[in-house]
Amino acid sequence: MLSKVVIANRGEIALRILRACREMGIRIVAVHSSADRDLKHVRLADESVCIGSPPSANSYLNIPAVISAAEVTDAVAIHPGYGFLSENADFAEQVEKSGFIFIGPRPETIRLMGDKVSAIAAMKKAGVPCVPGSDGALDEDMDKNLQLAHDISYPVIIKAAGGGGGRGMRVVRSEAALLNAISLTRNEAAAAFGNDQVYMEKFLENPRHIEFQVLADSYGNAIHLGERDCSMQRRHQKMLEEAPAPGLSQKKRHEIGERCAQACRDVGYRGAGTFEFLYDNGEFYFIEMNTRLQVEHPVTEFITGIDIVREQLRIAAGEPLNYKQEDIHFHGHAMECRINAEDPDSFLPSPGIISRYHAPGGPGVRVDTHIYSGYRVPPYYDSMVGKLITHSDSRDSAMARMRMALDEIIIDGIKTNIPIHKSLLRDATFQAGGTNIHYLEKKLGMC
Repeated sequence: MLSKVVIANRGEIALRILRACREMGIRIVAVHSSADRDLKHVRLADESVCIGSPPSANSYLNIPAVISAAEVTDAVAIHPGYGFLSENADFAEQVEKSGFIFIGPRPETIRLMGDKVSAIAAMKKAGVPCVPGSDGALDEDMDKNLQLAHDISYPVIIKAAGGGGGRGMRVVRSEAALLNAISLTRNEAAAAFGNDQVYMEKFLENPRHIEFQVLADSYGNAIHLGERDCSMQRRHQKMLEEAPAPGLSQKKRHEIGERCAQACRDVGYRGAGTFEFLYDNGEFYFIEMNTRLQVEHPVTEFITGIDIVREQLRIAAGEPLNYKQEDIHFHGHAMECRINAEDPDSFLPSPGIISRYHAPGGPGVRVDTHIYSGYRVPPYYDSMVGKLITHSDSRDSAMARMRMALDEIIIDGIKTNIPIHKSLLRDATFQAGGTNIHYLEKKLGMC
């Protein structure tokens, strides 16, 4: 097993990784910016290294600094968590070239799946259903692009090949707007991602967002751990996730899940990963693969009983999967609310000192957070300060536990989005299940 791991991240996910390492007897090195020296995982780590000033570019995105921290502490592996460098193929490559283990997929796999055009091509080859589209990057032939959009039928969406996180996308509803939309998206993609390739897909008006969790080892073994419904979003950012997806049949789950697992075998995937789909009128359409641990992994852990971070560490250490697909059973329903330090009306970030914090409890309640009374939420990073997760034998019971947990939790001194979650959990349409990706924005008056 790995003897010492650098956690190249911050906040709740860094603490989550630390706990998994501690259970397995792995020593931990916490790297941090100068603004984060009081983070919980930094205080609990065996060793800590300050790698730069607060801006991410000077610290958490500083590849030489992260690798140097591994060198000076005699670590053997680096866990990137999510965000920051977690899906950076160049980082993974430099980690391995420096003699360390990257706890994640191989660099070439990250590169393949990070480019949406090559990812879609790989998925089609593996038999994973994809959205009707251009089957590759658009060229400069304007007449060809106009004909393609006509064949797909409007509305269509133009997407950056290197995009992600809801950026680099433009919906086009008429022929008159198409060519300008392609040009604008190209320019934005070049500036934001260093890659001006764009592609075209049919725009699905009211789909759900459903994703499948997979695990794969270095020996060609791969399994799926079922799906999560992530349709509750604001500006393409997830706010609430649940597992399993309401209304999805066991037959469909097995069909799509097995295709995802087979795709992992076909591309030689290693580690934890997530296939993201749009689900519309009973059909799945692949949109991208996240080659890392997901924020919402706890809901899958609740319904399967599998510690996904622990499995990441085992796989990175060269061990085969502990499970076969027939070993995976799903129990009950789980739900996760992302708690953000932001104004619930304006959505502006709300950094500052947390004057009082009280965590909820009770059966089937889990809180993944790094905050504590007296902790100062810095203004430099993502606003998420924790995740509230509940589990029970039914969706209704999991929702009831979530409503109680949201009523119990206390975070004073800053503003949070807890009021939005309270409202959503009492919304009759959401309670019925199966809401689409636009529902929350419409509820919030953003559409």
